[in-house]
Amino acid sequence: MKLTTPLAALIISTSLLGCATSSSDSGINVPLTATRHNAGQIGNVTLTDLEQKTGLSFFISGVPNGVLLPLRVQSFIYKGNCQQPGAVAFGMNEQVNTERQPVKGWTFSRIAPVARSELLSGDYSVVVRSTADSGNLDLFCGDIKQANPVK
Repeated sequence: MKLTTPLAALIISTSLLGCATSSSDSGINVPLTATRHNAGQIGNVTLTDLEQKTGLSFFISGVPNGVLLPLRVQSFIYKGNCQQPGAVAFGMNEQVNTERQPVKGWTFSRIAPVARSELLSGDYSVVVRSTADSGNLDLFCGDIKQANPVK
């Protein structure tokens, strides 16, 4: 697979997500690293401040073969980092559907019941996982401490 296609998709989705947020808060980007189950894929999540909650807008370039379509994924915020995850701090799975994008990827949004400032000041990571009917595999992980402001 060519790296340029997923990279172009990530750039396009990041710029679109940046345009969709308010000028007073353009969000914080957290790069998502593919796990061994999903090698070669890329992802990103943008965290936006919703007062006492945090909006999460995900883009992932793909999933491994064998995952059922339409794509349904779960997302979690763990205490700890991707290398040493702790307990699940927040599960955001009241909705598991995604939307297919023309740039060869998937988008979905979630809301975490915690202020973004708390996530940025703590030791947290975000995980994207396939649903149980698709193997319950961790697909992506990103350390929130490595977040960068959207420009």
